[in-house]
Amino acid sequence: MSHLLTRIKDSIASDLNELLDQKEQKNPIAMLNQYLRRCEKETERVRELLNRQYVLKDTFIREYHHAAEMSEKRKHQAEIAERASETELYEFALREQEDYARKAERLKASYESTLRQLEQLEQKYAEMKRKLKDMYLKRMELMSRENIANANLRMERVLRPENVFGQSFSSFEESEMYLGRLEQKINADYNHSTIDARISRLERELEKKQG
Repeated sequence: MSHLLTRIKDSIASDLNELLDQKEQKNPIAMLNQYLRRCEKETERVRELLNRQYVLKDTFIREYHHAAEMSEKRKHQAEIAERASETELYEFALREQEDYARKAERLKASYESTLRQLEQLEQKYAEMKRKLKDMYLKRMELMSRENIANANLRMERVLRPENVFGQSFSSFEESEMYLGRLEQKINADYNHSTIDARISRLERELEKKQG
């Protein structure tokens, strides 16, 4: 049963990857934008962890100083209680001093560990931002190339459509031929109307002379 489920899972993953490959081939810029958005989210998560780590670092160092100060305070109070032969007070102050000392030691270790983790996160965050910027630049380069390719294709279709569609004349050539035919027709119509008008005028003039 588990083998069958594994085969089904692998089949679905294969089909999904094939669809993604087809989408990438059809519109690589759109796929690149999806990758960039994913990387932006991951970078944002690291930035949030980095901010949280800064807060922890400040909290640990603040609590460490407090515990260290309290340890020194209880130590001094224990010495006073001992000199005053206040045994119960001395033992209480000594226990407090030892507790604060252990707490300060733990907080110091946590603070140092947080600093190391903070350094690693800062390096990772800087690397992710650098890679993200590189991908932005790569997207700009690809978009520029895509624009040039599309512009060249459109110009090729207009100037030399025979290379794209197998036609024998370009759009400009067809337009020029159409304009030529249109010019001939207009000139012919103009000449015809002019001749008709001149003949009519000549006929009227002849009629006047004969009359």
